Amino acid sequence: MTGRAVSFLALALAIVPPAAAAKTPPAPVRSSPARHSCPWKAAWASAQMLPDAANALPDGALANASLRQIIRPSLSGTHLRVRLSNAFGTTPLRIAAATLARSASNASADILVETLVPLRFGGTDGAVIPPGGEWLSDPVPWNDSAFQDLAITFHVVQHPERQTSHPGSRATSYVVQGDATRMASLPGAVPTDHWYLLSGLEVQSCEARDGIVVLGDSITDGRGSTTNGNDRWTDFLARRLAGRAAVINQGIGGNRVLLDGLGPSAMARLDRDVLAQPGIGHLIVLEGINDIGNLARGRPVSADEHAALISQVTGAYAQIIARAHARGIRVHGATLLPFKGNDFYKPDAASEADRQAINQWIRTSGAFDSVIDFDAIMRDPLRPGYLNPAYDTGDGLHPNPAGFRAMAEAVPLSIFQ
Repeated sequence: MTGRAVSFLALALAIVPPAAAAKTPPAPVRSSPARHSCPWKAAWASAQMLPDAANALPDGALANASLRQIIRPSLSGTHLRVRLSNAFGTTPLRIAAATLARSASNASADILVETLVPLRFGGTDGAVIPPGGEWLSDPVPWNDSAFQDLAITFHVVQHPERQTSHPGSRATSYVVQGDATRMASLPGAVPTDHWYLLSGLEVQSCEARDGIVVLGDSITDGRGSTTNGNDRWTDFLARRLAGRAAVINQGIGGNRVLLDGLGPSAMARLDRDVLAQPGIGHLIVLEGINDIGNLARGRPVSADEHAALISQVTGAYAQIIARAHARGIRVHGATLLPFKGNDFYKPDAASEADRQAINQWIRTSGAFDSVIDFDAIMRDPLRPGYLNPAYDTGDGLHPNPAGFRAMAEAVPLSIFQ
């Protein structure tokens, strides 16, 4: 057939009358996933890091062992899924089984066994999580209220060569040998006040507003709060929101904006800890004290170094804002709390001037979508460079639970609307 004949045939087929075309049976319509299902939203998360020797589990502790961890989501939904993490591992993390249940008491390993459901991964009981990766469980129906303590238990096959953890959990976890994922209690379990290999819990919700991530250091992580008491400032803020929006605490003790220290820097972990969280509409940034304190700790520092630090920290804030705005996330700047009474950093007048300069940028640059002035709330009225004694744990740096409550109450909820 010539090229001209082919062209005429194509033209003839193109102009078949509608009546003739209708005689051809229509192609079957394939059903698609529900297009109007509720979106996934982060309900709880913890920032992951490589623990130091003081915070790591002993060698071999997770070989053929179960780890039960208690968390308190600040959002409810129709379904949930759990995120496990091997972010700092160098070998595959092998999970043989996992379960979810209500905690009978967040100060014990006991669960309400009648609420227990297995967690599956791609329809199977376990998962192999690659080095550097994270793994979501399959969704399970779970129509529970916000602030219900949940116990997540998983059976680890081999002890990881490098652990992934969140040392500052302010919550007790439990390690026991063998597969204890379905046990109501864990006799002989070893308690540890850290989280391991668990980075998030997400829920499906059509009613909840966009969530709030807090990027911070030990003040956000909860240093000074009560173990198993859920009285960090982010916990008080979440309860003020009453389950209408999640508050996701991504604080790491000792964390810095610019340089790695205890955990990756804020800049290094921004993507994983903030931008990758589902259903987030707001970010609060409260970080910089450790940058100031470490600059001058134990050595003389020139005026040029102080000026460079101020420029670099505020420049990093601008970068965080730009990257969050690109994802449609509003960014709220929190002023840095006073710390002149701290014996670890022993800040001098120059360090206090750094803090004041950074706070001035937060307040007046116009870069943030709003400002939360924690400095004004938490400082000693008589000595503005010091924490208010009523809010001080005694180290001049970390607030006590009363201070954390005052911080949460100082946040105007209107900024999240």
